[in-house]
Amino acid sequence: MTQPMSFAGRPLTPAPGAPTPELRVARLRGHARRMAWPALVLIAVAGAVGYFWENLPAPLENWMLPTAAAVIVLLLVVLPFLAWLSRTYTITTRRVIARSGLFTTHRTELTHARGYAIRERRGPLQRLWGTGTLILVNGVDAPLVMKDIPSIALVHEVLADQVEVSQILAHRDSHAIPTITHDPGPPPPLPGR
Repeated sequence: MTQPMSFAGRPLTPAPGAPTPELRVARLRGHARRMAWPALVLIAVAGAVGYFWENLPAPLENWMLPTAAAVIVLLLVVLPFLAWLSRTYTITTRRVIARSGLFTTHRTELTHARGYAIRERRGPLQRLWGTGTLILVNGVDAPLVMKDIPSIALVHEVLADQVEVSQILAHRDSHAIPTITHDPGPPPPLPGR
């Protein structure tokens, strides 16, 4: 989703007191380099099955080869892929949502309007790949940890901008002029007429 833009590419700001729609800014997962080893295992298993098919020693039979390959692929390829796929981070214009889990999902939310500190942690391999871990701390709840995020500098900047905009809008709306919600009727007659 994209936000409507006004002059000079800045997002349109709603009128004071008007409801603001929640828009998705980004949805991301941890960096896909975690899938390098499972991909190599899948290639090696496929090569081994092709090489040893009809070429097994005497006590082993051909049906054992695909069975062993299926178990290896399930444990070393499919389960790591599902674990990687099950963890998502969504950044909207109002909050950050971290979801994880396949069968039972764990969801953590952190609103931008409350504000939070953003800490960045990057190891040597993460620097090489341009990834890192972001830790969002608001001082009240448990820290929200976004592990192995790609393009970490861009995500850090987006989060800082969203916190700033949300706090500006919340402050502006808290000081907005109250609107009249009922019809006051006709004005009273002027005296002496």
